[in-house]
Amino acid sequence: MKKIINDPRHVVREMLEGSVSRSPGQALLSNQNVVVRKAYDGNATVAILSGGGSGHEPAHAGYVGDGMLAAAIAGDVFTSPSVDAVLAAIRTVGGTAGAVLVVKNYTGDRLNFGLAAEMARSEGIPVEIVTVADDVALRDTVAADKRRGIAGTVLIHKVIGAAAAAGRSVTDVAALGRRAATGLGSMGVALGACTVPAAGRPGFKLGDTEIEYGLGIHGEPGVRKGPIAPADGLAETVLSAIIDDLALARGQTVALLVNGLGATPPMELDILLRGALHVLHGRGINVARAWCGNFLTALDMPGASLSLLKVDDELLGLLDAPASAPAWPGGGQLNDAPIRQVADAPAEAAVTTSSTPAGEAVRRAAHAAAQALLAAEDELTDLDAKAGDGDLGASLRRGAEAVLALPAHAWHSPESALRRMADAMRQAIGGSSGPFYATGLMRAARELTGVAEPTPRQWHAALQAAADAIADLGGAKAGDRTMLDALYPAADAYKAALDANLAPFEALEALHLAATRGAEDTATLHARAGRAAYLGDRAMGIADGGAVAVAIWMGALR
Repeated sequence: MKKIINDPRHVVREMLEGSVSRSPGQALLSNQNVVVRKAYDGNATVAILSGGGSGHEPAHAGYVGDGMLAAAIAGDVFTSPSVDAVLAAIRTVGGTAGAVLVVKNYTGDRLNFGLAAEMARSEGIPVEIVTVADDVALRDTVAADKRRGIAGTVLIHKVIGAAAAAGRSVTDVAALGRRAATGLGSMGVALGACTVPAAGRPGFKLGDTEIEYGLGIHGEPGVRKGPIAPADGLAETVLSAIIDDLALARGQTVALLVNGLGATPPMELDILLRGALHVLHGRGINVARAWCGNFLTALDMPGASLSLLKVDDELLGLLDAPASAPAWPGGGQLNDAPIRQVADAPAEAAVTTSSTPAGEAVRRAAHAAAQALLAAEDELTDLDAKAGDGDLGASLRRGAEAVLALPAHAWHSPESALRRMADAMRQAIGGSSGPFYATGLMRAARELTGVAEPTPRQWHAALQAAADAIADLGGAKAGDRTMLDALYPAADAYKAALDANLAPFEALEALHLAATRGAEDTATLHARAGRAAYLGDRAMGIADGGAVAVAIWMGALR
């Protein structure tokens, strides 16, 4: 286990001290793990409180602020806070206006929050409880009132926090929260387990292609295991369960919450959001608001949950009401025109001129080089992963596929072929390889302008010009451990073979052999350019992927 902590016994307190330090509107009680609003008058408006075990950050302290919670009570990791902590929070922010406790439907939370509420009532503080049991994954396992409370709870915080800020009574706020909770459903999937700091190991194990459906938020396994599916398939499966449970019909308006569980990157959450919107729109369900991000996590668990809240004009207005809690992103409005149509480029004029023999020779050579790169994708990916970001194989595959897809008229002449290959590589490859190859091919094309049948020496001049253009663009030189360490030796060997009056096939053999040796020698060079330069001596012993790729496609030119 690797964690950036000091002592597993003190993670909650130290986490809260750090969190409150960056939240000027909050304060941490000296004797309890309770975060409260600094300026709060419990006699003026109803206080909304929530909490539970830690490990769900940014919940719950992240929602303490105007328009949401007045206090958040933090237990140990995945452990309900004590009765004394909950009571201390109620006493601090509760007053004559009363308090509403939002409780996720776990036994420990219900017991401790419930007893603290009873004790506060005996002290004269009006207290109501809103229990959230939104986990629809358990609909076939337990009764509705026994389900767990998970990420949809955050939407309840927002709704009743806004109602309290508007001055509504404690009974009205609680009734509103209960009504909203009955129209709330959530379900999650986990791609792996989380690691509780005190335990030091994952809570369960999954196979490489397995996921858990219907997970809890305390590191426990889900309702069932199943094979991993694409994001759109996961959205369909999860939302189908929620829609069925809430009996959502066409025309129903909802708010959507896409929640990360701690280790899922924003890229994947947005892909899941896209899939969820597609499913809901396809079923005729109107998505009035949507949020996407980490709202209620499970430490470092990879996975996500989806929540749907039935909304009407009243609830929508409360969701839109301003709130200053640090973790609440606000907004939620959807883009009604997310895709901007771009006019197609003017169609190319029809080309009827057949390819010259030299153009046809370039096509055969380019196709052979492209096929060689396709075959080497795994090799290049593995090599680049050791001293780069691992995208070289996929990048050159896209470039190779683009070259193979060029139309017949692209190969009319060597010049046109090189220019069209440059365009294809530039458009297909988004990383550094695209600009490098495109620049080299464009410079080579310029070198052969107007040359219908290039001689071997003219081909050498084109190769030399291409290598120089790449060096100029990237700022590297021979010996810097880049693709140039294959290109320059190859160009030199090709010229030397021509000077020795070797046959064209033999000259290409010399070119390939020099490129291969140059690529192999990069394993002994200190990187002074490219991503490998960031690794220092750790890149030693690993050949440069870009140079190896050059040697691979040069081998196909024969």
